[in-house]
Amino acid sequence: MTEDTPTMAERTLDMVSLKALAHPLRVQLLDQLSVHGASTASALADKLGESSGATSYHLRQLAKHGFVREVEGRGTGRERWWERVPGGIALTPEGIADSEAGRAASALVMREWEQNRAVLLQDFVNRGYEELDMEWILAGTLATANLRITREQLAAVVESWDAWAKATLEPLRGRNDPGSRPVQFHFNAFPVLGGAETPPGPDENVGGPA
Repeated sequence: MTEDTPTMAERTLDMVSLKALAHPLRVQLLDQLSVHGASTASALADKLGESSGATSYHLRQLAKHGFVREVEGRGTGRERWWERVPGGIALTPEGIADSEAGRAASALVMREWEQNRAVLLQDFVNRGYEELDMEWILAGTLATANLRITREQLAAVVESWDAWAKATLEPLRGRNDPGSRPVQFHFNAFPVLGGAETPPGPDENVGGPA
């Protein structure tokens, strides 16, 4: 699983950095800086309903492990500005899924990532018509596809997505053109648990959901 940032370069989390990130508030802080850009601990505290002491502490811990950094030349000794360190975050099973602690930390981070994404999506669904121009509403889309495919076909779809993202999204990264606003892209592709794998054989059922 990859959590996106303003560049395509990826940092693969090891156990030390994963454990440092595996706290709900730290994931929220990282997501806020990713979506909305640089901010202060007090502003983040107001937005997340936390104390500025808590956000300051967790921002310092994130900085210690290379997830965020202070914005150079901005702020004062009492009011620091923080930004996310450029570069993607890749969470892979290698070296992590082998231990119970690694699996638990990985599950927490992925769960927080997905819950934060869901909040943004629900905000759009619930308040989009009230707060956005119709042109913004029509420019977006919510789409789901249900397929029965093999591991190889799934890998090919993900590879195609990666190629598309590199060709289409990369030229837009780091820009802040007039009229722009934060936009988040979702692409989730994963095997559905509880589904049975189709056995081999020439006469098996080839139908499936659409």
